[in-house]
Formats: sequence, structure tokens, C-alpha cells
Amino acid sequence: MLCAFAGAPRLFRARGGPTLPERAAMSITIAPITPDFVAEIGDVDLAQPLAPEDLEAIKAAFWKYAVLIFPEQTLTQEQHLDFARQFGPLEAGTGIGRGGKTRIRAELADVSNLNYEGDFVDPQSRLRWYQLGNRLWHTDASFRRVPALCSLLYAHVVAPVGGNTEFADQRAAYDALPAQTRRRIERLVAEHSIFNSRARIGMTDFEPAERDKLPPVPQALVRTIPETGRKTLYVASHAGRIFGMPEAEGRALIDQLIAHTTQRQFVYTHRWRVHDLVMWDNRCTMHRGTDYDDTRWKRDMHRATVADCANSCEQEGIDAA
Repeated sequence: MLCAFAGAPRLFRARGGPTLPERAAMSITIAPITPDFVAEIGDVDLAQPLAPEDLEAIKAAFWKYAVLIFPEQTLTQEQHLDFARQFGPLEAGTGIGRGGKTRIRAELADVSNLNYEGDFVDPQSRLRWYQLGNRLWHTDASFRRVPALCSLLYAHVVAPVGGNTEFADQRAAYDALPAQTRRRIERLVAEHSIFNSRARIGMTDFEPAERDKLPPVPQALVRTIPETGRKTLYVASHAGRIFGMPEAEGRALIDQLIAHTTQRQFVYTHRWRVHDLVMWDNRCTMHRGTDYDDTRWKRDMHRATVADCANSCEQEGIDAA
């Protein structure tokens, strides 16, 4: 099963071309950071309705570069959500840690160190402990049966020191694997769970109802991006065992693939500016937040997350029952 999204086929240049800024067919400007990973998008106001040709150009750039940076955007929560909806249906948050309270729209994830009143989260709180898991390499919502297609994170307040976000290109990491390894991992399936990643930081005190709400799910270890045909690894700290392997061997393989993917040559580090909107393709990237003093500096980010069309195993034609 392959998913098709509008605006997918047209790309602006072949892989490996120059990285000079370019004008798209219409008004936007695309400035690649590297030939095929991460690009800045200029001459666009996401608070306004986009012309169809500009939206098509943004989508084509997204399929190619996987991470897009839109600087100097002034967005309300509704405008943020409206832009995200151009890529598919929105996904709800997990609800873990905040006790049902939210200071922002329920469709947005509150990626901040702030409580319901806008003050610092208690350093000893369960919420802070849970959010520290975001500093592990992960891809959003791979712990859901239908995982995330893309995430769009908007910066309202940034820390003056630290608090960057790092992105790893799992497509390039797959391409760099030895042929023998690529053959070994083809059509393997890993079990993903939010509780796997939190266990990595020592957080295990979840209620049965929380675990029942988010049961483990299968995801393909290698998947194909339908808009480009590129193969990519699909690993994350949420991944635990690999079906058909001894548990220790499977976990070791996942850790090896994460270590391979997060080598410096595959990673871009984003230093946030207020009013940056950054969106990334969760199907072929991993990301993590870097350390900052979250008891001293406020960091207020809102994230919209768009769901994929189906489970990755279904998309790859793998029977993971």
C-alpha cells in the first residue's frame, strides 16, 4: 500500500545539485542547507492563504529536503493549524503528564517547560521527567499504529543558550549502509512503544490505563517514501524488540542503527529564533532536543502533528499480524 499526496511528483533539481537559493515557479524562495536535506523557505507568509502553486512548491520542496524552515512567521494557533492541515489530518496528543489541562489548543502539543499557569514546570514533576524523553533521538508518534507523517513546530519563546533541535537524515543513513546490512534488515519489523523510550531514561511509573491507551505497535525497519521512491531507515528510541530475533540481539541492532544514523554527516542542528516554524518528515528523519537550563529559561513551542495514511508495515506490504 502506497500513500499519495498532492504536489508530490515535481522536484526543483536533481540530487547533488548546487545549494544556492532558488526561486520556485511562483513567489517563494528555496534556500537549501545541503543539496537534499534541509531548506529554508522565504518570501511566504503562512498567516495568509497560500496560492495553489505556492503550496505545491512547498510540498515538492518538503518531499525533497525532509526538513523545511520558515523564518519570521507570525502565526496564531489557528493559522498554525490551518497550514498543517494542508498536509493531512491532524493527530491528537498523548495527554500523558498534563492531567487533561492545556493552556493551548487541544490540537497542538505543548512542547514547553511551562505549566498550565505559564510558570516553570516543577523540576520534580512527572511532566518534566516525561518530557526529558524528547532529548532522545526519536521520530514523532511511531508508537501509534498509524504514525506521524510530519510535525510543524513553532517557536513563541526560545532559550538564549541551548535548546536547539537536531535532525538526522535516515534516507542518507540508509544509503550509506553496507549492502550486506541493507539485505539483513529488509522487511524486518520492530515493536514501537512510548514506554520503550521513557524506560531508556528510567521512567517506568505509568498507570495501566496509560499503557492500555498506547499499546505497542509494529513498524517497518525500512520503508519507502512514496513521493520520491527513496528508501529510508525507520528507527527511533521508541523502538524495542525486533520480531523474529532474540530480544537482546534486536535491541542491539536498533541501537547500532540509531548510532549510525546520528553520525555528524547525517545531522543538521537548528538554532531556534522566535517565530521560526520548522516542519519535518517523520517518515525519514529522527530528531531530538538538546539540553538547556529549563529551570532558568522559558522555552515555549507549539507543535502540530499530521498523521500518515497507514501503518508503515501496511505501506510496505509486510504482514505484521
